[in-house]
Amino acid sequence: MSVRLEEIKSELQAACEDELPAFIKRYETDERAGVRKMLETARKRLEALEQERARLERLKRYEREYGEYQYICGIDEAGRGPLAGPVVAGAVILPKDCEILYINDSKQLSEKKREELYEIIMERAVACAVGYASPERIDEINILQATYEAMREAIGKLSPRPDILLNDAVRIPGVDIFQVPIIKGDAKSISIGAASIIAKVTRDRLMVQYDSIFPEYGFAGNKGYGSAAHIEALKKYGPSPIHRRSFIGNFVEVS
Repeated sequence: MSVRLEEIKSELQAACEDELPAFIKRYETDERAGVRKMLETARKRLEALEQERARLERLKRYEREYGEYQYICGIDEAGRGPLAGPVVAGAVILPKDCEILYINDSKQLSEKKREELYEIIMERAVACAVGYASPERIDEINILQATYEAMREAIGKLSPRPDILLNDAVRIPGVDIFQVPIIKGDAKSISIGAASIIAKVTRDRLMVQYDSIFPEYGFAGNKGYGSAAHIEALKKYGPSPIHRRSFIGNFVEVS
């Protein structure tokens, strides 16, 4: 007796990528139109998976190029542009055989996907760390220097110590580890992409916490960036303790 379409549909929905070839083989002789449509869906999922695996291999270009180094560390930051909150740097050493699909520049990922990948990266990374520079520190030494401080802090927390740093665009002063700056590195290196996800999720979670302390600014939604509603609240209520005074002079008078 034929398996009911509803059962096959449920089986397809529950199937992980590795189970798709067996699913296709099981039902490939079923001529029902509904089954043929589901088989086409399964084949498209497999094709998308193969494309993602190919993209991941391209993302390992720099890791392969510098493969003689044992501990390759990706470095990236989140939060250079916002009006409020810290800048956060991520530093990640991935295993040589890393196969975490969908790692990418964190800005290219949905919040849900970033959260999923954050947990996977934290579980599988050889080492992972974050560094911070406060709004006060940003105002004191400027955002670029504060970003470098956060990066140095993150690197200093890593164990084992990296043998090489793959950085998103910058060369970090005051670090005696060999560095390779890569323009748009978060979309070109799996290590930098992983670091961008760690930095972004860490900072976003922190801004959600700040939202409960300063709810009038909508930090949970805008993450400190200058949305219209955020700027309106800034003008209405004045700056909070986590606003960057050096960033908000165009909107409010700062002392």
